[in-house]
Amino acid sequence: QVQLVESGGDSVQAGGSLRLSCVASGYTYSNMAWFRQAPGKEREGVAASSSVRRTTYADSVKGRFTISRDNAKSTLYLEMSSLKPEDTATYYCAAYRGFRTLPSLVPADYNYWGQGTQVTVSS
Repeated sequence: QVQLVESGGDSVQAGGSLRLSCVASGYTYSNMAWFRQAPGKEREGVAASSSVRRTTYADSVKGRFTISRDNAKSTLYLEMSSLKPEDTATYYCAAYRGFRTLPSLVPADYNYWGQGTQVTVSS
């Protein structure tokens, strides 16, 4: 059974750091990404990794967030540093089974989603 399970969300002060994890089971995904959604806002792409390990980031997180994966552990990570209050959101892991060269930050490009983990950054 396909399953993505996120963890690592927490409440932190601005300027702090967190590492989110997403464990994938049921299949080895080649395309994975992190999205986030704040209350009253649309889901937005944060960082993505393609089948050939190309990565892309939203402009708002470039230089602060890093996406990585450990295939041996079937785990996707999101290292977040210099956190800002505007980073507050529920963070979701997403996956797509097919092959893609370019990473995507478009939600419709993914067909498997985790349940989300909450990140709250206070000023």
